[in-house]
Amino acid sequence: MARKIIIDTDPGIDDAMAIFFAFQAPQLDVLGLTTTFGNVPVELATQNAISLTEIAKVNVPVAQGVSVPFVIAPRPHPDFVHGKDGFGNINWPAPKGKAITKSAAQFIVDTVREFPGEVTIIALGPLGNLAAALILDPEVANLVDEVVLMGGTAIEYGNVSPVAEANIMNDPHAADAVFTAAWQVTMIGLDVTHQVLLDNSILERIKAASPVEGGFLYDCAQHYINFYSSRFDMDGCYFHDASTIAYVMDPSIFGVELGAVRVSCEGIGIGQTIFAPQGMEFPEPHWNNVPMTQVCMEVDSEKLLALFETTLS
Repeated sequence: MARKIIIDTDPGIDDAMAIFFAFQAPQLDVLGLTTTFGNVPVELATQNAISLTEIAKVNVPVAQGVSVPFVIAPRPHPDFVHGKDGFGNINWPAPKGKAITKSAAQFIVDTVREFPGEVTIIALGPLGNLAAALILDPEVANLVDEVVLMGGTAIEYGNVSPVAEANIMNDPHAADAVFTAAWQVTMIGLDVTHQVLLDNSILERIKAASPVEGGFLYDCAQHYINFYSSRFDMDGCYFHDASTIAYVMDPSIFGVELGAVRVSCEGIGIGQTIFAPQGMEFPEPHWNNVPMTQVCMEVDSEKLLALFETTLS
């Protein structure tokens, strides 16, 4: 039985890697894509998500979601990372298809209700659509199989502040709602994605084996790799969003620790995912009665990249 998933996304170059990875994985059944602001405005994220379904010739619904954070003012979109078009400024033509009329949150609720206990939500961007689904139908948290999200960091430095990761920083109030809801959350944050380096040699081999999707990913990724190479003196890019897909396909690639996660929503630490390991007690009450999150802390980098390459090839 293939595992049913909804991908919540703000494409984004690493989102494109994750989405093609999921489309090609025989273990996964992608029920739909829901879109959010983040790497690009939500309208462009929706266009990009539709483009990815058309490039891959996969017929799944795309539902547009939230356009701004729940409480804080929107932050600028990171054009310098993903390009103004979200795809590394490759001037990809507009897609032919359209989003469905249903909102992302409504699509999540309806799909989870249709398949109770079977749907995993994979979140690759800010978490506003998941928070909106909880508001729309609080009971939905008990019906989701698992929420696997790319975001946050337990002990690694942040990438948009010393302590905060970009997806969480973009909508900290939504993120705190997601981490404290009744569903099982698995956090794949910078603690593991900073341990995995994707370089052009892998992308070149994928391109040779799969010219359409692989060629598109290779072209997009050059902008992304140039950003990482110039900023961090590394020959490649970190493997962020696609790590979630690998986890859902083969959790044994990762080592996890359990603990309660709360998100700082104001002040100097805004966007920080504050991890209280299971079994430790603190005088501050903020982590009391908060569900245990599975926080990924270790990863087999070689196995992860091999799974990515063989699946896309």
